[in-house]
Amino acid sequence: MSGNEARMDLERIDVSRRRFVVTGASIAGGFVLGLPAIGLSNDVVGGEADSEHQIGFFIEIAADGSVIIGSNQPEIGQGVRTALPMLVAEELDVEWSKVSVRQMPLGIVKTADGYAWKYGGQGVGGSTGLTGNWDFMREVGATARQQLIRAAAARLNVPVSSCSTRPGYVVCSSPAAEIPYGDLVAAAARLDLPAESPPLKEMKQYRIVGRRQKTIDAMDIITGKARYGIDTREAGMRYAVIARSPYLNGRVRSFNDTEARKVDGVLDVFKIDGPEPGEPYLILANGVAIVATSTWAAIKGREALQIDWDPGPNASDNSDAFWQQNHEMLKSTGQVVVDDGEFDKAMAEAHQVIERHYQVPFVSHQPLEPQNCYAHVQEDRCHIIAPTQMPSGASRAAAAVTGLPRENIQVDMTRVGGGFGRRLTNDYVAEACMISQKTGWPIKLQWTREDDVKHDFYRPAGLHEMRAGVDGKGKVIAWTQRLVSASKYYRRPNMTEERLWEAELYPDDFPRKIVENFRLEYFHNPIGLPRGSWRAPAHTANAFVIQSFLDEIAVETGQDPLQLHIDMLGEEREMEYGNHGGPTFNPGRLVRLIKFVAARIDYQKQRPDGRGVGLATHFTFGGYAAHAVEVTVSPQGQLKIERIVAAIDCGFAVNPQAVEAQLQGGTIDGISTALGLEITVKDGQVQQSNFHDYPLLRIAAVPSLFETHILPYDDTPTGVGEIGIPSAAPALANAIFAASGIRLRRLPIGDQLQKAMAG
Repeated sequence: MSGNEARMDLERIDVSRRRFVVTGASIAGGFVLGLPAIGLSNDVVGGEADSEHQIGFFIEIAADGSVIIGSNQPEIGQGVRTALPMLVAEELDVEWSKVSVRQMPLGIVKTADGYAWKYGGQGVGGSTGLTGNWDFMREVGATARQQLIRAAAARLNVPVSSCSTRPGYVVCSSPAAEIPYGDLVAAAARLDLPAESPPLKEMKQYRIVGRRQKTIDAMDIITGKARYGIDTREAGMRYAVIARSPYLNGRVRSFNDTEARKVDGVLDVFKIDGPEPGEPYLILANGVAIVATSTWAAIKGREALQIDWDPGPNASDNSDAFWQQNHEMLKSTGQVVVDDGEFDKAMAEAHQVIERHYQVPFVSHQPLEPQNCYAHVQEDRCHIIAPTQMPSGASRAAAAVTGLPRENIQVDMTRVGGGFGRRLTNDYVAEACMISQKTGWPIKLQWTREDDVKHDFYRPAGLHEMRAGVDGKGKVIAWTQRLVSASKYYRRPNMTEERLWEAELYPDDFPRKIVENFRLEYFHNPIGLPRGSWRAPAHTANAFVIQSFLDEIAVETGQDPLQLHIDMLGEEREMEYGNHGGPTFNPGRLVRLIKFVAARIDYQKQRPDGRGVGLATHFTFGGYAAHAVEVTVSPQGQLKIERIVAAIDCGFAVNPQAVEAQLQGGTIDGISTALGLEITVKDGQVQQSNFHDYPLLRIAAVPSLFETHILPYDDTPTGVGEIGIPSAAPALANAIFAASGIRLRRLPIGDQLQKAMAG
């Protein structure tokens, strides 16, 4: 799912501000501010039945002055559970040390016009968790502060304009007074909201936002107190696993569960029907469910099952054939989706034409926490507890399985042990609901690592043909990217063949509008593997291809790669950008970054044979990043990463500590994926199964000389979850060439260097 799709997950309706933000009192007498609760008046929120419901409010200020702020977004490790409450706390004007944060559930309401958000949009993907709530969460905090000021002014019988705040207090100059927030909560709770939104702070007044803040629940994480989906325990809960078809689009012919039912703890065994080949996915695969008194018993029962599989229509799918087909397709003409200028004429008149092919594989998400879901389906309601990036998608999946109205489906979000785009899809929620509905029991469905590797919505693989026409002065005057890939939009509902390219090629990405004669061409190869969003979806593939090719153009034309970047990107200017992350793209911001990382790593320094530096930069989802990587390559082809310099321009960094962490994590993920990760298929089956044959990067491979830098630009933040990953792989590949003279155009790198040196 793209960032745009993630944010458009529910139909939105216009509501007045008075319906949108309301105030009231908690049962304990505290001041609460949030949005209307289901079943209550749109104008009054007082009289909640118990404190459990209060987490539906964004703010609760207790009589002792302590503050609870609700976090409405899923926390997948990107830091929104800290960053969004920081926005509220800043505008509320409280001490950050006095704030605690509670996770809010999914909030949707049914209206005459359809479903609408109860707590604002909920769902994270496409680096939008922060940017989509930047204005909204600050206004919530400012509104609460305004109500406290009004309550103080009324008590002192002075104009509101004579009052201001300092952390936790309303202060007044005449008469001189200082009133703790806790003393004002009862009066503030009785006030109606004014019609106009309050003014927001100027950035120079910020004490919390823009400063380094520790992750709000870091201590809970490291001490094991943090609750992930996998930690769910509910009364009467049974445990389930599924034996899914090992064949792409395979089905169960028959199964013998005699031995499985003999396993101590196994309670039930039955078939699960998945989608027909070619249909949109609700769940990923057909299979057999095993329900037991423990996860271990369910797994042992699964091992004892005897299943006769029908391999289905994709039994002959294999990776070698896929790549051969891609090469053959490039010999024909594809779907031309962008055709600027006079491309053919410019290419024919070019002084030099450079052509290269690059291969980017299927990869799996592999979050540390495998998929899991608790579901309790009853006759008139359903309760979901799940680690999901898209709680409204979980609601929709549960409704599709159970037939229940979505307003009767409760979705609680846990902290997520890694998302990376995998948990934008809620197939595991649908599976858990299927099992609970059939058995009548509350069910905890658990995937194993092997389940996660073999049944994923993989990053699409593709073969890229790049051609550039260069004039006599080394200027690129024509550029084309021809791509054969397995589109991410495969098996999406209501998706036409003509639109499959939209998930694979972003037409406004560099160097469009910089190179006047520009063409994009697409071919689709419909292999049977499921595909989906893998952090920074197509950017990870396209950045590797484009930044590697740019380096090759520089070498072929005798230019310095850094200078070619600078010359092509040019000065700062706002260019129209119609893809996610727009509405504009400023190439000069990339120049600033690539110059910075080049200077930090001493790019111009002469290095001995076997040692080299590579550079790359990329614009992703509204943010900018650059990498400089220094490596050594031995005569035997042994690669060592010596140093990494990474820099990010995310506009304004709300929590610099979290931004640095995201840049570090994205860089490591990008390099890990480039070095060793690939999903392959043979005879219709995924060949990899666990970390022994899908090897993530080890700690020892990450150099101690690893710098991350934030280069602020303006007062508007962008998300950072995906920005740090795309330029890491091409910087590494370019560094390998600089050190060895060997150009790697196929990922993963694997043992290619050793073979090249030996050959």
